[in-house]
Amino acid sequence: MKLLSIFVAGIALVAIAVGSWQLSAATEGVTVTPAQVGATPANVFRPASGSPAPVVVIAHGFAGSQQLMQPFALTLARSGYIVVTFDCLGHGRNPQPLRGSITEADGATKALVEEFERVAAFARGLDGSDGRIAVLGHSMASDIVIRYAMAHPVVSATVAVSMFSPVVTPASPRNLAVIVGDLEPEALKDEGRRVVGMVSGEPPALRKTYGDVASGNARRLSFSSGVEHIGVLYSAESLTEARDWLNAVFARASDGQADARGPWLGLLFLGILLLAWPLSKLLPQVSPAPQGAGLPWRKLLPVTIAPAVLTPLILWKAPTEFLPILLGDYITVHFALYGLLTAVGLWFVTRGGASRDNTQLSFVSYGKLAISGCVVGAYSIFAFGLPIDRYITSFWPIPERLTLIGAVMIGTLPYFLADEWLTRGAGAQWGAYAVTKLCLLVSLGIAVALNFDKLFFLILIIPIILIFFTVYGLLSGWAYSRTRHPFAGGIANAAAFAWAIAVTFPMLMR
Repeated sequence: MKLLSIFVAGIALVAIAVGSWQLSAATEGVTVTPAQVGATPANVFRPASGSPAPVVVIAHGFAGSQQLMQPFALTLARSGYIVVTFDCLGHGRNPQPLRGSITEADGATKALVEEFERVAAFARGLDGSDGRIAVLGHSMASDIVIRYAMAHPVVSATVAVSMFSPVVTPASPRNLAVIVGDLEPEALKDEGRRVVGMVSGEPPALRKTYGDVASGNARRLSFSSGVEHIGVLYSAESLTEARDWLNAVFARASDGQADARGPWLGLLFLGILLLAWPLSKLLPQVSPAPQGAGLPWRKLLPVTIAPAVLTPLILWKAPTEFLPILLGDYITVHFALYGLLTAVGLWFVTRGGASRDNTQLSFVSYGKLAISGCVVGAYSIFAFGLPIDRYITSFWPIPERLTLIGAVMIGTLPYFLADEWLTRGAGAQWGAYAVTKLCLLVSLGIAVALNFDKLFFLILIIPIILIFFTVYGLLSGWAYSRTRHPFAGGIANAAAFAWAIAVTFPMLMR
């Protein structure tokens, strides 16, 4: 086993080294310069040529940051464009909270459009700009860039990724391309068909340009194969479609290589995940016997299903807006109530029966448990978080978010401690861990269905939560195999999820 651990560690380190090297080389031929537009953090991507070129201003979607748009920025910069990305109000490292209701045009949308105007004015004034401008936005920001382009006819082209916007007309914004992931909700595809259909006069064909670029009413729709709401940002089809659309509008022939970070990100994170297995062997053993409920299916399923149904029903009409992070406060309360209901269910099905936890831990064992939880949590946050922050999305908290991490953990801790105890122990059922996570996702889905206007953005991030459950579930499982106590993984997962929620969800001025 020791030799196997060394072998796996070696493979993991090679994967990490190769993935990091390839990702670092992604900016070759492009100069990236940090900038500040008032309080808004931004980055300017310039091609190596230095020739005068159109400027493209790029905006990210809900709960994202400017790092998320790097594939588009680098692809367009390699093709000769000057590109500006930025962190929207309340997102990433932007210290200014988002203002107003996100569902009203004169609320958060107005504030975001005003911020975009400031960034676009900065971009048009950059050295090397030839005076022409295009805009690109993903998801939430697709509506923002469309509204800006409609109010500023100087914008020559608009690229809307995963678009939804009620204000588009047949003639405005000028030269609109819509890109949607083929695995995204059908509603987003229908929105693309609707908008392009205004000009086509018929159900639009994919990758066919309708209207006239010179007149400004050109429209084009494309579906990127095999990708969903986040994957669409990394798809080579999406990147080349955006580049070719801008080339057509600006009469340019540039064909810079599309960013191809997807496989290298996969290799890097696979290496980090694999490395956790041999490292887990270094954790101290907390208990001589496996701890946990170890319930059979007939007892485990009721304890699992009841919170999934009851939690969204109880919270349906309850006030949950107590933290200055949009949706993060609801998720915090959902986790907390779900965990408390699970704990009550555990007590109910185990009371009066033989306990599977017959081991009394010593003071030293509790110390080992705390250390193990902190070590695994630190690995979960920093080993994964540092490359996430650099290559995917903002994951490092600004001072304004630090206290939010602790506040969110008040909710995540009850859930993960109860869930880990429920799914671990001697006699624990194979697949129980996956079943309980599936039930939580279903519970969030029920919550969205009950309060769609308030929680609809949760639909878009449920796939991300699933990825986190998978990765952190493996880490907590390996920690349990070594420590024999569920709370080591429970503490780690609670901290990791609290960190992710507190640093990614938008800060809101309530």
